[in-house]
Amino acid sequence: MSIEINNLFKYYGEQAAVKNVSFSIPKGQVVGFLGPNGAGKSTTMKIITGFIPASEGSVSVCGIPVDTNNLKTRQKIGYLPESNPLYTDMYVREYLEFVGRIYKIKNLKQRVNEMIDLVGLGVEQHKKIEALSKGYKQRVGLAQAIIHDPEVLILDEPTSGLDPNQLVEIRELIKNIGKEKTVLLSTHIMQEVEAICQRVLIIKQGVLVADNISSDIKYTDNKQTVFVEFNKSVSKSELQKIQGVQAVRQFEQGWLIEATELIDLRLKIAEFAQQNGILPLTLKLEAKSMEEYFKSLTKN
Repeated sequence: MSIEINNLFKYYGEQAAVKNVSFSIPKGQVVGFLGPNGAGKSTTMKIITGFIPASEGSVSVCGIPVDTNNLKTRQKIGYLPESNPLYTDMYVREYLEFVGRIYKIKNLKQRVNEMIDLVGLGVEQHKKIEALSKGYKQRVGLAQAIIHDPEVLILDEPTSGLDPNQLVEIRELIKNIGKEKTVLLSTHIMQEVEAICQRVLIIKQGVLVADNISSDIKYTDNKQTVFVEFNKSVSKSELQKIQGVQAVRQFEQGWLIEATELIDLRLKIAEFAQQNGILPLTLKLEAKSMEEYFKSLTKN
């Protein structure tokens, strides 16, 4: 496993910021790490990277325990913290060469050129970092995080504050990086998770409350919603009699029918139509959005 966490706790005084969190991430998976502000996301990420110690539990990166070999695990991790602490008085190329020397990278100038091309810094490479836009500063942060070719990439709010064009560009960049590396990505942008993450972890008040494959989210809350249109008029009371139906409401020219059981409601509706001699013109499963799923697990 690229990242393995078992029974992780982190206390600040008597307050537990992280409570008994366990998960593992295999190589080559892009994972969204979600939660409200103060839920424990950044704390967990800082423990994985070795910036702060755990109070209890174990954390390993690429099979190496973080608490016993912190330097070796840091060599395998690329980290972009939320604050993106760059040396803004340095030039872009100068800064990347500085980071590369810390990692003792061979053929440093060639590697810096590769990073500048990869993250799209070509037109800005001779500027001071302080003169860059927020989007280009994020690109510099990503470049420094991957310049040493780490196996694991930890990104804490990498698209915070970007405009829509920059958002698309940085998302695409992260998606491409994720084809070769393990990525743990913290964000508040649900569309971002749906676009680039294969799996979702959700933390609330320090407790891990969900661990799902992102494409399966719509099935995880024991509810299923179907939109249906019929060729003939049907009453609400008739639809409410269908087995497994909890709620029915009229929507545009059709009906939204919700069930609470883990059944395929489409089959029940098709049976109802056949028994009553009517024809379903539209019968579509309404997918639960990532935002709805997040709210259902994290609201008070």
